[in-house]
Amino acid sequence: MNTPPDSTAPHDNLITLTHIIYGLHAFSALTGLLSSAFIVTAFLTGWPSIIAVILNYLKRDEAYGTYLQSHFRWQIRTFWFALLWLVLMMLLFLTVVGIPLAWIIGVVTGIWVLYRIVRGWLRLADAQPMPL
Repeated sequence: MNTPPDSTAPHDNLITLTHIIYGLHAFSALTGLLSSAFIVTAFLTGWPSIIAVILNYLKRDEAYGTYLQSHFRWQIRTFWFALLWLVLMMLLFLTVVGIPLAWIIGVVTGIWVLYRIVRGWLRLADAQPMPL
């Protein structure tokens, strides 16, 4: 995986799929924004996001060697790091003292997830790779 992620042009179908994957992630995150749930919990537990990350894993070999490789990596890492923060948040919820910190982590992680979706999708629209 030392090949630069912009060495070949991706197929149009894969570009469209990458837009769909960002859309699925965005739908799950916005569900949390518009409901009483944390953004991060809606992002991680919503079917659209789970389907999106499965698609990331199934199609990432096709993206190898293109600028989309960096987008697939960006989306996968967003999902797993959000899960890591959610686990920490849940552990803090188990303690009375940790509840305020858990709430802050939940809000900040949700904003971070939204930022990564928007930033990635905008760069995809400009046919630009994500920074590695």
